[in-house]
Amino acid sequence: MRALPALATSTLLLLFCTSPARADPDWSFTDKNQQSPPKTTSPTTGPKTTGYAPGQKALPGPARVVSERRLDARTLDLLVSSPAVGQLTPVRLLLPKGWSRGAKRTWPVLYLLHGGADDYTSWTRMTDVAAYTENLDAIVVMPEAGRAGNYTDWHNGGRGGSPAWATFHTYEVRRLLEIGYRAGTRRAVAGLSMGAYGAMKYAARYPGMFRFAGAYSGILATRLPGIPALIMNAQASEKQDPLALWGHPKRDKKVWAANDPMVLAPNLKGVSVYISSGTTSFQGPLDPPGSPWHPAHLGEPLSAYTGKALSARLKQLGVEHTLHLYGNGTHTWPYWIREFKRSYPMIVAALGLRTS
Repeated sequence: MRALPALATSTLLLLFCTSPARADPDWSFTDKNQQSPPKTTSPTTGPKTTGYAPGQKALPGPARVVSERRLDARTLDLLVSSPAVGQLTPVRLLLPKGWSRGAKRTWPVLYLLHGGADDYTSWTRMTDVAAYTENLDAIVVMPEAGRAGNYTDWHNGGRGGSPAWATFHTYEVRRLLEIGYRAGTRRAVAGLSMGAYGAMKYAARYPGMFRFAGAYSGILATRLPGIPALIMNAQASEKQDPLALWGHPKRDKKVWAANDPMVLAPNLKGVSVYISSGTTSFQGPLDPPGSPWHPAHLGEPLSAYTGKALSARLKQLGVEHTLHLYGNGTHTWPYWIREFKRSYPMIVAALGLRTS
């Protein structure tokens, strides 16, 4: 694997990149100085106007929902004032049939994590997840995670502080949903690319929080030869200080280890685990004929490299898991959708539900 560092320049975004993010038409990520406040829709009072928008500085006090926007019968967007992230940060929900705030019951929760250089809208924008989960008796949660947040409380030279994405997802969002949106304690998590890393890391770092972890084309062992250089280059490509995430790979090796699913693998005992990736960068059966090749497709052999390493570690530990390496196939949505659907029965079972 000595050639891996040489690939860094041409694959800066491949580790965690999906498709370029589209601006949300109402809650703009870029227009923080908009002249007129965005319109939102409350599930109880209908359309209303608020001066809040994603990216604005978090309000004083604890994490709380400052605005809601109902997009359709199932889709509810929340805008959370997050001390952990330091900003107003959106979360998208797909609500199950019969859901209400006043219900006497709670619902299991499926977290779907987005990839790099994308946002919380990606799963509903790029897939049929809303229709596919129509009869799932669970709340589907799609939180914002930053273009290069890497599902991590950033080290920031040992100072900590924002962005603390792991705290936002596993504490702030989780607790807000449990307190105000009838979320229960049976949870599953799945993600693609950067989100695949997040799903596996969260399940391993917070034992007992998730009953299923699904990783589709992600880097699942962060300290293998060549991988730290690629991760830091990916951060730099997003105009981030490459040392702010976890520090220096050697000087701060304890920080890197604390965020490495390989090190955390013993905590995956009892978790239903699904790992998948292509093994080449070549086009496969789901790529339209004539599709141009992109350097991001090199993410597949790299994710397979780390996925095989994690799988070997899980075998050593006696942790049952599914490893699906499917050969040709690009670092694109059609394969992630297929792998999500392949793992869907495992998700449903982990949530204690039955497929309809």
